[in-house]
Amino acid sequence: MIVDLPNTTVSKVSKALVHIREEGGAVALGRVLTLIIVTDFKGIEPAVKAANDASREHPCRILVLADDKGVSKKAARLDAQIRVGGDAGASEVIVLRAHGEAASDQQGLVTGLLLPDAPVVAWWPNEAPESASKSAIGQIATRRITDAASQKDPHAYLRHLSKTYAPGDSDFAWTRLTLWRAQLAAILDQPPYDPILEVIVTGAVDSPSTDLLAAWLELMLKIKVKLVRTARGKAVSGIRGVKLVRKSGDIEIVRNVPDVATLIQPTQPTREISLPRRSQRDCLSEDLRRLDPDDLFGKVITKSFSDKTPKPSISKAAKGK
Repeated sequence: MIVDLPNTTVSKVSKALVHIREEGGAVALGRVLTLIIVTDFKGIEPAVKAANDASREHPCRILVLADDKGVSKKAARLDAQIRVGGDAGASEVIVLRAHGEAASDQQGLVTGLLLPDAPVVAWWPNEAPESASKSAIGQIATRRITDAASQKDPHAYLRHLSKTYAPGDSDFAWTRLTLWRAQLAAILDQPPYDPILEVIVTGAVDSPSTDLLAAWLELMLKIKVKLVRTARGKAVSGIRGVKLVRKSGDIEIVRNVPDVATLIQPTQPTREISLPRRSQRDCLSEDLRRLDPDDLFGKVITKSFSDKTPKPSISKAAKGK
């Protein structure tokens, strides 16, 4: 069911929710958190789709706060839409479209619509705020999720995040690494336990996840990691491969096609492993599983990224782009 509330107020939206609950039953039962999505008008539907899919694992109230970014010349106005039932997955969705000055008080727009006594998670799927933890929405959130890959300069954003990071901050560029980190940890947990002499991480020139993977390996292995960038490919983007150099033989994971990588190990047959590029839904579902700070991400981002961080090696393919 979809209920449109044009030119409305937060108070009227809250009353409409109560009315819907009385008519359709206690729809708020089982909601474990409030997810606030901050985006522009164009980003509403993609974000809602990912959140609806993730809500099947994490039933929640989804508040979408969309700003026209000054594009519209309309006077201050708030248009709302409430989606429940089949139009909202396992959640209830409230879309707030704020025009003009109505968008100036973000915290005031959502405070009256939060689930009582439930954690708040904030997600910026597109443009991130200057400082997530100090932003109007970030101040009321337990977890704050951004996406470096959606910023104008992903690599510069990671350096910026290292300065503004606060416990509770997270980024999809890190969440996309979960499968890579699990695979590498499993490999290194097998004999022979030779020291790693050299590490080479290869990835697309616009991939912040490649930067974070190199930083994580450097931090864990306590060895300088060589980061090589390649031109962004049409078939495969993001991380392309990791090479671990050891005296007993090199280990390589190479991803030349989407979703599947080739694992090369000494004395073992070459085999293919599933290593897909994770969707927004996958990343959001994982980030909603834990509401405590991700200490490892905090350590990687604050210790490995700064204006003094050495520039990575650039491959010929990337130079020629």
